[in-house]
Amino acid sequence: MKLLVVCLGNICRSPMAEGALRARLASSPLAGRVHVDSAGTGGWHAGEPPDRRAIACARGQGVDIGGQRARQLTREDFDAFDWILCADRANIRDVLRIAPSARRDRVALLLDWAGVQADGEIPDPYTGGPEDFARVWRLVDSAAQAVVARLVAG
Repeated sequence: MKLLVVCLGNICRSPMAEGALRARLASSPLAGRVHVDSAGTGGWHAGEPPDRRAIACARGQGVDIGGQRARQLTREDFDAFDWILCADRANIRDVLRIAPSARRDRVALLLDWAGVQADGEIPDPYTGGPEDFARVWRLVDSAAQAVVARLVAG
């Protein structure tokens, strides 16, 4: 199974979700069997590490995301990944603009797909403070736990 988490710039929400998923998967029966990556719909931050506040928030939970580098979603990602899981509806809209028609059914909201919150969105913490990043961490970690449970259940 290959999962790609997508947000706008790939420096806040999707790297945090990637980190939470990797950490939860590593301590599960699925360790080494699920590949996780992240990308952004825009390429403004390509090659940059996650936002320093995202790194600090994840580090506070024992997860190191500092080695990640932002990248932009590509058409090739639709063939490389089983699911493209988006942070919010604007991300889905942007992803579906470039998605091949045969892969559109493999694009979903992360919180919805994980079973955490129907039609749920992860708010962008970029213009906020530490409490906004902490809120995003709680959401992505809940999603990561639910994803592991979903995949273990088969």
